[in-house]
Amino acid sequence: MGADVIKIETPGRGDDSRQFLPFKGGESGLFMLVNKAKKSVTLNLKSPRGVELLHRLVRDADILVANFRPGADAALGADYETLRKINPALVHASISGFGQQGPLSSRPAYDIVAQAMSGLMSITGEADGPPTRVGESIGDLCAGLHACWSILAAIRHRDRTGAGQHLDIAMTDSLVSMMVTPLSLHLFANANPTRTGNRHPISTPFDSYPCRDGYVVIAVASDALFMKLAGAMGQPELAADPRFISDAERTGHEPELRILITAWTGQRTVNEAVQALDRAGVPASPILSVAEAVASEHIVARGLVTSADHPAAGEVPLVRQPVHFSQHPQGRISPPPTLGQHTDKVLGEFLDASEIAALRRDGVV
Repeated sequence: MGADVIKIETPGRGDDSRQFLPFKGGESGLFMLVNKAKKSVTLNLKSPRGVELLHRLVRDADILVANFRPGADAALGADYETLRKINPALVHASISGFGQQGPLSSRPAYDIVAQAMSGLMSITGEADGPPTRVGESIGDLCAGLHACWSILAAIRHRDRTGAGQHLDIAMTDSLVSMMVTPLSLHLFANANPTRTGNRHPISTPFDSYPCRDGYVVIAVASDALFMKLAGAMGQPELAADPRFISDAERTGHEPELRILITAWTGQRTVNEAVQALDRAGVPASPILSVAEAVASEHIVARGLVTSADHPAAGEVPLVRQPVHFSQHPQGRISPPPTLGQHTDKVLGEFLDASEIAALRRDGVV
């Protein structure tokens, strides 16, 4: 969207994610996916001169995002109280596992820790199986999204008042706040939600069902949709059955209903079941692999996967941000940076070449 994003990395090694498999041209695929269009500047923040350079960059910045453990930023001169004196309009977002204050704030956390501590793992997996993490680092990603919207809200406040502020974003809090279904059961019904596999804990039928060649997902969350499902199955009388007359009754009699639906899906291929349900207006789908999803006509038509010319890895596939803006058509994506690729260019805005060369000799950059 036109922002000038400078990623500060450690000289020599850079962001940890640069070491993650798989690699192309010596560059991490994961790093490239999440760092497109940024600039990379290396700074040794354990060096006083490196901290001075960070402060110089902050002077002209709108936003600073950091994922230090609480307290570590102060030791590096990168805490909000220090930086607000340099730039009172700065919006400073701190992302951590458990937040800047609280009994667990000092504990380290990766995504799986946040998933475990939020309760998310306790409700993920088969009913008779162990707790399972979601198949992506959803705690990292949700914290990033909460950071993004709150940063933009703080920028609106800054535009009105001229004052920046500090944002404290915790991975664990971000996950808990998004668990609206299990929270509704616990907070309003004093229930202790647990694992239900693919089945929805409130609405029924809302699950995956076996077909002759795989599984079909069926999502029915209203009586009107259940009438359509019953009609598609050739059993319209099910909609009037007292066991299935409402969502609550269907959920209470889920085992009996599952037998009936499975008898119908089991006689069909996934494609046959999906087509029949589509015709009836019932939300349904196959369960695609990652490769099938990326190659699907929907993702292709939406232009979600594109490419960019990387200086080390050559032409690399990248994933666009998924929102389409009517006033800002999506153009070609700029590639992710190599380590320190933009150090000279960015620092050259206020230092001359000899000063940068001296910083490099001293290991500051």
